[in-house]
Amino acid sequence: MPDISKRGAEAYSSPIRKLTPFADKAKQSGKKIFHLNIGQPDIKTPKEAIQKMQSTPVDVLAYSPSKGYLSLRKKITEYYQRYNVALDAEEILISTGASEGIFFTFLSCMDEGDEVIIPEPLYANYIGFAEYARCKVVPITSYIDNGFAMPTCEDFERKITPRTKAIMLCNPGNPTGCLYSEEALREIAAMVQKHNLFLIVDEVYREFCYDNQQYFSALHLEGLENNVIVLDSVSKRYSACGARIGMVVTRNKEVMRILTQFSEVRLSPPTFGQILTEYLVDTPQQYLDEVKEEYVKRRNLLFERLSKMEDVVCYRPGGAFYSFVQLPIDDCDRFCRWLLEEFSLDNKTVMLAPGSGFYATEGLGKQEVRIAYVLNADDLNQAMDCLEAALNTYPGRTELKKAR
Repeated sequence: MPDISKRGAEAYSSPIRKLTPFADKAKQSGKKIFHLNIGQPDIKTPKEAIQKMQSTPVDVLAYSPSKGYLSLRKKITEYYQRYNVALDAEEILISTGASEGIFFTFLSCMDEGDEVIIPEPLYANYIGFAEYARCKVVPITSYIDNGFAMPTCEDFERKITPRTKAIMLCNPGNPTGCLYSEEALREIAAMVQKHNLFLIVDEVYREFCYDNQQYFSALHLEGLENNVIVLDSVSKRYSACGARIGMVVTRNKEVMRILTQFSEVRLSPPTFGQILTEYLVDTPQQYLDEVKEEYVKRRNLLFERLSKMEDVVCYRPGGAFYSFVQLPIDDCDRFCRWLLEEFSLDNKTVMLAPGSGFYATEGLGKQEVRIAYVLNADDLNQAMDCLEAALNTYPGRTELKKAR
């Protein structure tokens, strides 16, 4: 048999999905699993949009333009107008989920060996796409004791080298749920301008900002029209993860030209997903308001349950639908696998995402997990029952180490 490539042998493995085989085996044995490991909401996708898509006549399921249908891109400009962001349809590229948008952005902005500075814990797939693009993630560690607030500008400055090409943020944050303020973003913007860097901001969770905090988009930053690139998606906003429709937004014409070239090589984004998204954008604001209210309830429930567990360190996230939690365990990967293979409470268990996979710094996150509060209150309560019982019986329970 021929050898696989070295690249393939060393390929990045998703920490979010690597436990799936153990979960599948547990399900086959009859065990019920509460999935808090992945951002797949149980919220219903807007029914009216699905019905309209199903009734749309399609004689030939054809390729779309590589940048996505113009009608969809125009529709998305209308969405951004709700946030007082004026865009032209040519400043938007439709991608196959935000994931492809991340990859295309790295390919378009960075050469091999170039560096992108990202606060950690970070969305794990940033690391994978950076590896595929042969650029380097340079992490700045943030900490649970202040809810993973953005590191200071001095922290960023210390990481800048001649190979630094971009700063990347996720706002609100995955996996931390931290919401960065307008003031913090403006401080970063001044540094980006000073060093002539790209500012890449993943704004997929912008709809989910809590406690009367106001969302501030990087697209509002004046004087950075050629620096800012925003990643977006309909997956979480409308609970339409399977549509696989994301977008890259930038006013930088040269970046958009290169993004378009990459999109042409992969031909086109999903046709049905684009048709659905045109209808999704027309979803009444009431739907989004109700979904946000539901996530606030789930967040509060999760925080209250975790706060009562002995030796568990948590915080109340300001956005998105994740909490990054510190547990009294020896190793998060071992614990999360043990939950699936050896633990059950009334033949039920919970699946979590090991925290170590969300760090680019080797050795960090060993006592942390990401919890996605994407299940209804009853399921979330049962999942917390499982976690509490598991922590009381886990053979590798240990004292917490200080984060810093």
